Amino acid sequence: MNTKTGSLLASMMFLEYFIWGAWYVTMGTYMGEHLKAQGVEIGAAYSALAIATMISPFFVGMIADRFFAAQKIMGVLHLVGAVLLYLATQITDSSTFYWIILGYSLLYMPTIALSNSVAFSQMTDPGKQFPWIRVFGTLGWIVAGILIGKLGIEKTASTFHMAAAVSLLLGLLSFVLPNTPPKGASAGSSASAALGSDAFVLFKEKPYLIFFIAAILVCIPLSFYYGFANPFLNELNFENAAGKMTLGQVSEAVFILAIPFLFNRIGVKNMLLMGMTAWILRYLCFAYGDTGANAWMLYGGIILHGICYDFFFVTGYMYTEKKAGAKIKNAAQGLFTFATYGVGMFIGTWFSGYIVDMYKTGETHNWLNIWYVPAYIAAGVLVYFLLFFKEKKTNTP
Repeated sequence: MNTKTGSLLASMMFLEYFIWGAWYVTMGTYMGEHLKAQGVEIGAAYSALAIATMISPFFVGMIADRFFAAQKIMGVLHLVGAVLLYLATQITDSSTFYWIILGYSLLYMPTIALSNSVAFSQMTDPGKQFPWIRVFGTLGWIVAGILIGKLGIEKTASTFHMAAAVSLLLGLLSFVLPNTPPKGASAGSSASAALGSDAFVLFKEKPYLIFFIAAILVCIPLSFYYGFANPFLNELNFENAAGKMTLGQVSEAVFILAIPFLFNRIGVKNMLLMGMTAWILRYLCFAYGDTGANAWMLYGGIILHGICYDFFFVTGYMYTEKKAGAKIKNAAQGLFTFATYGVGMFIGTWFSGYIVDMYKTGETHNWLNIWYVPAYIAAGVLVYFLLFFKEKKTNTP
């Protein structure tokens, strides 16, 4: 892979995740400020991305990969997506806003897989080259949050305008990305294959089934963070909340480096338990944190994102690949994503919205009781996993 190609792919990843970071983190705050949305309406808007996650594998596997060059269809999706992001700021009621966000999410989520396809098709050694390209995506998310904080636009429609402008830019850039031709129709391009049904064989192994159920359940507390951490911090008048929340992505980038070292040394069970313990600690930090003497707890809750995400989900992807083997690893990863970021997040986004509304007191919320709920759920998942997950530790040289 030459320098020009590497630069194009790095730019693609940077812009891809800049878009997501620009509108997604602060959407709950925007809806509360401008649409006077209730918690359940904010949760519903976040569930749109979960619905799109469940649908996008079918679109990519059965249509995009078979009939269109990946970079061209990605360009079209981002161009149309830019229009919808702008249109979302012209809406004044939550119901219509939901449908706009759902439409945008259905356009955006397939571009994640398409951008990966474009990148992998140009790599001679994906194992070594892809992490260096993908890290620009994390940088894009971080830069988006920092810009929002520096410009003071966290509660305004400008976050969507920023995302729309970058979506337009990436849409145009996509047409000059390296060509990734369609794969054509194949025996594996069925609805069941797109869902990852070939990986159902993994459920015959009890340890993996226990882990799979835990992964879906832990997405419920995850939804509380994605949907309501930013509104919570703004309600506390935590200055530059969006910018400071990028510490979570910095933490994620740092802790992911520890995973290869720990995976074969302490065992997958201990890593997953550490991740679930971090979820409990994060929400206790949020429950008791404030902008005064306990401000460190708010920072702690944000920074724990690295352990929460990496030690459970990244480790989970690695565990899934290890159990699946080469033959069905793609189907297994697709099924894991469908179940967690699709089914799990869909349940979690709606449930978190109901809980936030339950503890609303006038114009504010009883955040202590709200954050107790995901902490209790995470604790329950931890106990369930500790009791039922039984797998011998294996050491790989």
